[in-house]
Amino acid sequence: MQTLDKQWFRLVAIAVLGGLWIWLTRAPTDVHGGPPPAPRQGFAAPDFTLQTLDGRTVALNALRGKAVVLNFWATWCGPCKAEMPALQKVYRETRGQGVEVLAITVENNTANIQRFVNAYQLTFPIGLDAGAEVSRRYRVEGTPTTFFIDKDGIIQSVVVGGPMSEGLIRSKIESLLAEAP
Repeated sequence: MQTLDKQWFRLVAIAVLGGLWIWLTRAPTDVHGGPPPAPRQGFAAPDFTLQTLDGRTVALNALRGKAVVLNFWATWCGPCKAEMPALQKVYRETRGQGVEVLAITVENNTANIQRFVNAYQLTFPIGLDAGAEVSRRYRVEGTPTTFFIDKDGIIQSVVVGGPMSEGLIRSKIESLLAEAP
């Protein structure tokens, strides 16, 4: 009988500890009860603040209410070079519709970045992530990587690799705008 009591006690202890572990390691929610920030589809886009190439500051939360195309790129990246004209064209055409493009680079050489921006005639903000803090937060493993974020700050789509075509970029943005109330 004593062996049965010990087994029962062990099972109860395991169940209690297991339940406690599940409760302690549950995914947190933000103060609004929404999904926690995570760099994947269906989750809130992690917030950040960066200096831009032109010396301004940009915060992702300040772009709430707009559809955001968050593109991680590098000047030496072939697919990045190939998709930049399409990204610029779609940005120019959709900017007045509540769309913002923010391109983030981890490079340190601002003169090299500026040459790239001038060569491709880019007019959207270029975020400088020299310490790679934002890239790590978004778990970017290669360039280009692009996050399509809706007006509520939720990641609706992620495109890893490239180059993205103008049609793909346009369709992703149209989906973001269609979700708006």
